Amino acid sequence: ARLIHSYSPRAAKTFLPFNCTATPRDMLDSQLFGHRKGAFTGASENFAGVIRAAGGGTLFLDEIGESTLDIQPKLLRFLESGEVHPIGETHPQRVDVRVIAATNADVDALVSQGRFREDLFYRLNIVRLHIPPLRERRVEIPALANHYLQKYAKEMNKGELRLSEETMEYLVLYRWPGNVRQLANEMRRLAALADPGAVLMPEHLCADIAASRRTLPADERTLDANEIVVRIDQPFGAAVQHLERAMVQAALARTSGVDEAAKLLGVSRKGLYLKRLRYGLEIERPTNGEVA
Repeated sequence: ARLIHSYSPRAAKTFLPFNCTATPRDMLDSQLFGHRKGAFTGASENFAGVIRAAGGGTLFLDEIGESTLDIQPKLLRFLESGEVHPIGETHPQRVDVRVIAATNADVDALVSQGRFREDLFYRLNIVRLHIPPLRERRVEIPALANHYLQKYAKEMNKGELRLSEETMEYLVLYRWPGNVRQLANEMRRLAALADPGAVLMPEHLCADIAASRRTLPADERTLDANEIVVRIDQPFGAAVQHLERAMVQAALARTSGVDEAAKLLGVSRKGLYLKRLRYGLEIERPTNGEVA
């Protein structure tokens, strides 16, 4: 949502996230639409509400699927009219704001169950983006893990923390029921407990993640043959060499001979020989002037 805002004409204006589950139900109306001083017990001053606070910019309604049925008609009225009616005010207030909504819930199912208004659903469902769960985007896990680990390490003055390759493989194989938020929290925990400049091993992971590999079916305890973990907190040349060595090994394993492997990799027979020599892979020594 923040990325969409940053590339929009409203980028210079406010981006305001609001989690629909983080506010008590009896305060949701006031927090969203605002209130006038004295409108209810405890209303000691005027409050604009988050919708008007995001005026001119973008309001991000997170976990909209968890919003209550009593607040949903008011959200629908606001989306259709562009007006909010603060508690205690006589007249509605016009507001220009872009709304982005997100949820982890199955909104189609909520509509069918009568727990989410169908008219509000269709009013929000103009441009719909489905982001697959993190377990279906495993290729993104190394970059995300390193991003959050370094972010929290910097905040906590822990220097540069690193994840070992084995630790990263545990992270890639884990199913992440809490998606990116859970991954970020795990990196925060690791950073908080780590010594400055430490290399983090599997035993540093929380119990659920550390034990998860043992509970996976045997055929899921290692990465797929077409997947490889490359740390991004290393020199570019080292990462390229790591990837190249793995690709040579995979090509040799998937083919019946050097010629096929070389063709698969798009290199010459001699080029493949030199790469095998460079990375210490098993080589049949050339005979009669031929390269094996």
